[in-house]
Amino acid sequence: MEWDWDFVWQIMPTLLEGFKITILATVLGAGVAMIVGLFLAIARRSSVAALSKTVGFVSEFIRGTPLLVQLYFIFYVLPDIGVRLSPLVAGVIGIGIHYATYTAEVYRAGIENVSRGQWEAAKATNLTTRQAWIHVILPQAIPPMIPALANYFIAMFKETPLLSAITVLELMNQAKSIANSNYRYIEPMTLVGVFFLVISLISVLGLRWLEERYARVDD
Repeated sequence: MEWDWDFVWQIMPTLLEGFKITILATVLGAGVAMIVGLFLAIARRSSVAALSKTVGFVSEFIRGTPLLVQLYFIFYVLPDIGVRLSPLVAGVIGIGIHYATYTAEVYRAGIENVSRGQWEAAKATNLTTRQAWIHVILPQAIPPMIPALANYFIAMFKETPLLSAITVLELMNQAKSIANSNYRYIEPMTLVGVFFLVISLISVLGLRWLEERYARVDD
């Protein structure tokens, strides 16, 4: 089968629409992962043993089960108990919570890297626990974590094709639809690979820049 440039330009608008959904799902999922992951990390450090152990168990369970299974559960099983979500919302929640359990470990490592003296200094200045977190601990803990968090962002982007399993019209789903409708797979699937390769390379370059920047700061 020969490469058909006319077919490429014909399908490009549809693929770009799918690519927009892929980027949107990645950005929104990353937002969920960063926010929920932070709360999970703080909860794991709680002095309340029941809370810490429960959060730890839930996190291990989510990390130990495939993302695809979780997406199916959210989209196909939850409606049986009255919880109905649109495909995109279900996908964002699924991929966001899944990666939140990984970002939580990054947060936890960063927080534990802040010296005990910083906590004591915050208490000595009569800061509340909330103020100590916001103004002292997190500003020191988060910057060194950024390269690791960026790695998870890249991994999340490359897993968005799984959202096609719950009918999200992202890039892979659009490509499969085009291929099945036209019985031509080489152009749409090759273009999908190119899209993911280009964004991944850009992300990797950005990640290296972040790593070099914080290496200079540490020096």
